[in-house]
Amino acid sequence: MTTLRIAEIFGPTIQGEGALIGEPTVFVRAGGCDYRCSWCDSMHAVDSAYRHDWAVMSPEDVMAEVRRLSGGKPLTVSISGGNPAIQDFAPVIAYGKAESYRFACETQGSVSKPWFADLDMLVLSPKPPSSGETVDWKAFDRCLEAAEGCGQAVMKIVIFDDKDYAWAKAVAERHPELPLYLQPGNPEVDPEQPVDLNQATDRLLWLIEKVTGDGWFTPRVLPQLHVLVWGNKRGV
Repeated sequence: MTTLRIAEIFGPTIQGEGALIGEPTVFVRAGGCDYRCSWCDSMHAVDSAYRHDWAVMSPEDVMAEVRRLSGGKPLTVSISGGNPAIQDFAPVIAYGKAESYRFACETQGSVSKPWFADLDMLVLSPKPPSSGETVDWKAFDRCLEAAEGCGQAVMKIVIFDDKDYAWAKAVAERHPELPLYLQPGNPEVDPEQPVDLNQATDRLLWLIEKVTGDGWFTPRVLPQLHVLVWGNKRGV
């Protein structure tokens, strides 16, 4: 029987970033990840040191909790992590779609899964140089191949500095077919520390000015809305 390691399930709240920003969503955050990004803001779902806090759930149990939180009203379910692609969410998606729930998944593009094709949206978020990780582009391309037939595949890149920005432009040239969303990174990841909203606004303005100043009109530049509204609070 399929079981899943789940760090948390929460909502409904709104999606705080990317193509579905502002959309009412229930989040299913998987436990476990093959990356260790330097600025990760969800280490409780990444580091195996937290594995004793993760729930081992059947797909039926996951959907039961989504159904409870949403009051049985179908909405968007966002599968995130960690890296949810290291687990098998196909049964969850099948159960949910039978009840008219919609499914989005965000992953860095390091592991491909057949169930990508069943998603309404796949958000591929390759990690820039500031993360300390190196993208395997062959693995990334396999994710795109696996997603053929899904509702839509898009790309989201977090930008912390000029090096990340230049890298993002090169990635956009590599994958011009993917709608691109850029957002400024949040360097403060401690959930106990308040976010400096002035600095967050300054980072957003810096990114807007970089994009418009370069005449780079392809990407959409968005804030991390959840950071501006809730700060570093876990579970948002």
